[in-house]
Amino acid sequence: MKKVHHLLKRSILQLIDSFYPWFRRLMPLETFRYAACGGGNTLLNLAIYVFSLHFIFDKQVFHVPFLPLAFEPHIAAYLLAFFVTFPSGFYLSMFVVFPESALRRRIQLFRYLLVVLACMVLNYGFLKLFVDYLGWYPTPSMVLTVAMVVSFSYLSQRHFSFQKKKEGFGKATTTEVD
Repeated sequence: MKKVHHLLKRSILQLIDSFYPWFRRLMPLETFRYAACGGGNTLLNLAIYVFSLHFIFDKQVFHVPFLPLAFEPHIAAYLLAFFVTFPSGFYLSMFVVFPESALRRRIQLFRYLLVVLACMVLNYGFLKLFVDYLGWYPTPSMVLTVAMVVSFSYLSQRHFSFQKKKEGFGKATTTEVD
């Protein structure tokens, strides 16, 4: 399993880093890797959502077997996409974007979950504010919301979820946790 992990990690890094020279002047490598991984994971989320909404849940209410729960098709599709892209996003963040984090993996996972949940609340809150209370058009509201939430997410993941070990007064180690 370790061989598969190392091959996957190396392949992803080679692919992403091959495009970095075009963006070198715009952003640091870590930020580019975050944008590439986050963008790819977002596209995967959208693809799973659309596919499951139209083909798995067939626009029908989904009744959970053996439980008295039912979900509207768009919520069921959202949950399915979330349960796939949450682990893939965590994997990419942990091994591709922020491999130098010195925190234990279970701490990283818990903090990653907290940031993802905070981002979900921020997305909802900003859209409600911009569209419902300020009367802005939905599309520009979504663009502004995405820009703010992605910025929050990157800074939170970098400085909270995948925090580097501190030595002395703000010096960070570069040891890789693999």
